[in-house]
Amino acid sequence: MTTPILPSVNAVLNATAAVLLVWGYTLIKRKRIQTHRKVMTAAFITSCLFLVCYIVYHVQVGSVRFPKTGPIRTVYLSILGTHTVLAAAVPFLAIITLRRGLTARYDKHRRIARWTLPIWLYVSVTGVIVYLMLYHLAPVLHG
Repeated sequence: MTTPILPSVNAVLNATAAVLLVWGYTLIKRKRIQTHRKVMTAAFITSCLFLVCYIVYHVQVGSVRFPKTGPIRTVYLSILGTHTVLAAAVPFLAIITLRRGLTARYDKHRRIARWTLPIWLYVSVTGVIVYLMLYHLAPVLHG
């Protein structure tokens, strides 16, 4: 039995993670450290939930192929390729960054967070774009 709603759930989780990441960034810029910590922990949990749902869905259905050809396929595969490569790094970067922040190793935390935030945010946003292209744009395109 497959769960057809999971791609939509995954997109919502990715979008939520992106919002939480931006919010967390604005909080730390305002020196609201405790709230930043809570929001970034929520972003991490949200991304973990995404990963579980993503694995469950793809174990059920396997790989989902983009059905269109031509330039739109090239755009889709370009976004998917960068998304996939960077997504593989996010769990490691997020765990290291979170751990350094929670253990008050702030200099090291800031150093890696400068890399983690843009990569994690890119992966979250492009996850939504991939979902929209695969499940909403491709079905309505002609040809």
